[in-house]
Amino acid sequence: MEAAAELALRLRAAANDRLARYEPLALVAAPLLALLVARTLHAAASAVADRGLVAIAIAAVKLLPGVSGYIAAEKKKVVDKMQSGGTSTKNNRRAELPTIGLGEQVIKDLETLKAKDVEWQGKCSGTVYIAGSESEGHFELINKAYSMFSHTNPLHQDVFKSVAHMEAEVVAMTAALLGSKEKSSGGQICGNMTSGGTESILLAVKTSRDYMRSKKGITKPEMIIAESAHSAYDKAAEYFNIKVRRVPVNKEFLADVKGFKRCINGNTIMMVGSAPGFPHGLIDPIEELGELASRYDICLHVDLCLGGFVLPFARKLGYPIPPFDFSVKGVTSISSDVHKYGLAPKGTSVVLYRNHEIRKHQFVAVTEWTGGLYVSPTIAGSRPGGLIAGAWAAMMLLGQYKSYHGSFKENTKRVNLFAYNACILD
Repeated sequence: MEAAAELALRLRAAANDRLARYEPLALVAAPLLALLVARTLHAAASAVADRGLVAIAIAAVKLLPGVSGYIAAEKKKVVDKMQSGGTSTKNNRRAELPTIGLGEQVIKDLETLKAKDVEWQGKCSGTVYIAGSESEGHFELINKAYSMFSHTNPLHQDVFKSVAHMEAEVVAMTAALLGSKEKSSGGQICGNMTSGGTESILLAVKTSRDYMRSKKGITKPEMIIAESAHSAYDKAAEYFNIKVRRVPVNKEFLADVKGFKRCINGNTIMMVGSAPGFPHGLIDPIEELGELASRYDICLHVDLCLGGFVLPFARKLGYPIPPFDFSVKGVTSISSDVHKYGLAPKGTSVVLYRNHEIRKHQFVAVTEWTGGLYVSPTIAGSRPGGLIAGAWAAMMLLGQYKSYHGSFKENTKRVNLFAYNACILD
């Protein structure tokens, strides 16, 4: 003990001798400066890892005086063009309620506004998914269904039991198309209706984040997507503070499974596969992604917003469709838009989960509010029951074989004929 104490005293004396030549302020400032430099370097390294060196370089160039001014001028040109070419400019837009109600003039004003819409019938791929004049009867029915339930709100299921019943049936029918009847699905597929594909995606990402936090304690979540994945995943990442690992597509423009595997780490909460993807209309290798998700015990969301009401019928017609739904082990959630090829009114989509244990993380329940118990399953609180009724009516009107199946078969013939004629002309 004495030897150790003596050694400590000698070391202390030697240190004091060496440091005696420096000012006390320098001795305090030097380690603080070193710490500041270390933190700056760490932040820079993290920024490069998150955004990439090229993105950071571009951002730096944008800050230069001449460049930033040029960009601002170009942005102004775009905004001015949008405002001058739009149907509603600051000059003709109402800013206050009319002093006296307009009465029947409201309908005339609506007709005037409607006349400004683009002639979209059968000509707006990716915007309108239902044909023009030949579908007037379909529109008439879903509009009538909407009007019958336009006052309803599924937030209050004890009052509006009708729309709660219809929502449950829309979810169940959609789930049945996407593998809920398969033994491999586990028999617990559940979900909710949402306002569209983006909300379905937001909910699936939020639910996966919270589920993996509960299951694995992940507090710095990361999500792996292909560069072809819909922009809604970036939106979800921004909303819910999730880091995006973006993987380039392979030479076939599909999600690169090997690239996904390289990105998996202890913070990975989920991967995303598209069936099909929006840019190329191709189905990612969902089965391989499912194997990867199962092996590493992470979530896998399948984006069926476009394909949810197409691929099941293509498969029934005998087309070689690769596995894409809950029949694939490892798939934990699916989004499918009823308002696209489900031919329902705009504002209707479905988000599905493999089981209730996952879905419970989608809900928000407030029990200590002085206004009473508040439970909300989706991002919206109040929701339009009329849209649920319209979606239910569209699905019940068409059925599997009257229209969904038949329309797909007929449209496939048309596409093949078009492709054949295009080849001849070429």
